[in-house]
Amino acid sequence: METLQLDANGLVFDALTDGPADGRLVVLLHGFPQTSWSWRHVIGVLAAAGYRVVAPDQRGYSPGARPEGVPAYAMPHLVADVVGMLDALGAERADVVGHDWGAAVAWQLADRHPSRVRTVTAVSVPHPLAFVEALRTDDDQRQRSQYMRLFQVEGKAEEVLLRDGDGGLRTFFGGAEATADVDRYVALMQQPGVLTTCLSWYRAQDLEDVKGMGPTTVPTLYVWSDNDLALGPVAAHATAGFVTAPYRFEVLHGVSHWIPEEAHGELSTWLLEHLAAHPA
Repeated sequence: METLQLDANGLVFDALTDGPADGRLVVLLHGFPQTSWSWRHVIGVLAAAGYRVVAPDQRGYSPGARPEGVPAYAMPHLVADVVGMLDALGAERADVVGHDWGAAVAWQLADRHPSRVRTVTAVSVPHPLAFVEALRTDDDQRQRSQYMRLFQVEGKAEEVLLRDGDGGLRTFFGGAEATADVDRYVALMQQPGVLTTCLSWYRAQDLEDVKGMGPTTVPTLYVWSDNDLALGPVAAHATAGFVTAPYRFEVLHGVSHWIPEEAHGELSTWLLEHLAAHPA
């Protein structure tokens, strides 16, 4: 596994990469409060199968991609970053995989730029329209999403998450063996200003983000875990109604939100099957 830097939209993104230079490109997008390192197990499996894998540290996470101000983290910018990365890699299309916020970006990319996406794989996060509908109709999902209200309050969220140095962040990971490298993520968030830039993803989100979205039209794999404290079953099961392309839905039982690390074996197997099923 190597590192590289990608110039996109006037920013510089650090990334992990592996696999043959001429392999089919797979882009892995991480979520909050993690980095490309969360994909380390999946990267190795895909690279060994002959895929060229690129996992960037996204806007706010890469040192060269931390613009100031909440508006800089609006969804259109996050999507444009990935388009810019594809351009920097000289790739017309890629298979795009996202977890957590990375999945939200992947869904949007597949909708706004379907010609650039061969397949999409969303991990944990359902289709945006299914999620919005669940927030409107499902008390359970509204309760699960209450933490986002805190994250949108500048200053207060930082105080809570960095309580006693890092106690809030460690609680966010659920207190379980969600990742063997939680220290790595906590250390990044403790750097001056970094937590604020990463929380700006939450502060910039708006219902306008889903305006004009329709069903996903590229082959889709959606992986959800039933022990996810943030994302409930209503939107997960409703996602099928928002995909018109070939669709596969897999459920991990007893697994938490941190799927790429906690269940990387199953995820990698399903991902390889998904990619093989849609070669064109």
